[in-house]
Amino acid sequence: MDEEFSEQSKKDDDSEVFGGYGDVGRRISWNSDFEADQRRRRGVYREVLESYNELRCRSENLEAATSKILSYYPGAWIEEVGGMRLSDYDVPKTTSLLLIGPKGSGKSSLVNKISRVFEDDKFAPDRAQVSYNTSVGDGTYFLQEYMIPRGSTSFCLYDTRSLSDDSSVNMAMLTHWMTRGVRHGELVIRDSDGPILQMRIKCKARQHGYSSSGIRMVNFVIFVVNGVSILKSMYSDDEVEKQYTETVASTFSCPFLSFRDDKPLIVVTHGDLLSISDRALVRVHLGELLGVHPTKQIFDIPESCDKATEMAIVDMLHYSLEHADRNLPCKEWSSSKVFKKSLPACLFLLIVLGIAVIAAHIHGTRTYMSHTHHAPPPSVNKHCVPPPPPLSADMHPAPPTPPPSAHTYRVPPPPPPSAHMHRAPPNAQAHRASPPSAQTHRAFSSPPPGAHDHKRRAPPPNDHIDWNSIRYLWLGPEDD
Repeated sequence: MDEEFSEQSKKDDDSEVFGGYGDVGRRISWNSDFEADQRRRRGVYREVLESYNELRCRSENLEAATSKILSYYPGAWIEEVGGMRLSDYDVPKTTSLLLIGPKGSGKSSLVNKISRVFEDDKFAPDRAQVSYNTSVGDGTYFLQEYMIPRGSTSFCLYDTRSLSDDSSVNMAMLTHWMTRGVRHGELVIRDSDGPILQMRIKCKARQHGYSSSGIRMVNFVIFVVNGVSILKSMYSDDEVEKQYTETVASTFSCPFLSFRDDKPLIVVTHGDLLSISDRALVRVHLGELLGVHPTKQIFDIPESCDKATEMAIVDMLHYSLEHADRNLPCKEWSSSKVFKKSLPACLFLLIVLGIAVIAAHIHGTRTYMSHTHHAPPPSVNKHCVPPPPPLSADMHPAPPTPPPSAHTYRVPPPPPPSAHMHRAPPNAQAHRASPPSAQTHRAFSSPPPGAHDHKRRAPPPNDHIDWNSIRYLWLGPEDD
């Protein structure tokens, strides 16, 4: 088989590249720019043909490649770049791969082939419903979720309704899936569907009998196309057949299908109905039409059960899962989430702050009371001026009361400015200039025992004021 494939590849390399593929180039003028472009196409064509041989050689390691897919879990292939870690990404519980494509492209058949690669029973029944005659079949009207492998939660495939001929309808449908997510059992009805078709679809929805499950966000897109329909649209002048390629190109350009710079992956089906050269030609044409590399992002998966086909399926899944992990979104810390998560911490901090304020207030009150209780009485200011002595009944000032202690010095009131006032002797000024002692404080705070004992009293200070000379200050001039 390998020798036959090699001979066929060599024959196709000589005939198709320089003959069949050159027929497309004959429609273009042979100037230098187009000749360089044609040489580039021939080089890509040879590379695609060689990829089939390489695929057969790598199929010997199919078991190891399959084990790597089985060991996958969401976020396992994240590259920690830009200072980001796995905990910084919003990793889903299950990685979701969305299958889209025109009617009859083979999306449901691809689900069955992928599931069979990882099934222990190779003769297990198909999981997805396949339409035999697309012209009379209803196709897929409900979104169907298929876990791969069966019973696992690592990743899943979503089989969807086929694309419409109206690009605006496709754009609205894809935008809804990519922005709001998909869910198993969701009914897909278009505005362009006739009333009879809508009634029939709604009847199926009532007969289905289960509610929709949780919503899953799409992590990567697999675009499935029919290789036979692509080949017909390349050489046919029929507008209906050309419409197929236009639908593929317009849908593929939808910005919601791309994840940053990563465009959807393309799977070419029904390759078992074409020759190797035609399959390679279809891949080269799609690469030029959609702007992706024919050997790295376009996978040829025919209706075959050989190891090369299974290896192509494993390679396709590896590419999809790797790019799904690479484009996982970062965690979004919205204000509501931050408020919900930080509310207990804020309440705890408020309680602690309140306790601290109350404790500080109580401690400050106790400290103030303690200082007030143990603090010494305020000292007498030496500059304090006593009130004037009271007047006697005959309007003469009463003699000053002697001080209670020999060690207490009362400062006499400052005399008003008058020419008749006598200056105090120097010894009185010396007494007034001396600072109050501790005994002075004790004398003011409480009189010592025996304060009324006249024997222990000290004589009054030697201060003499002529009260008659300053009598007019209290009585006025008319009383003089």
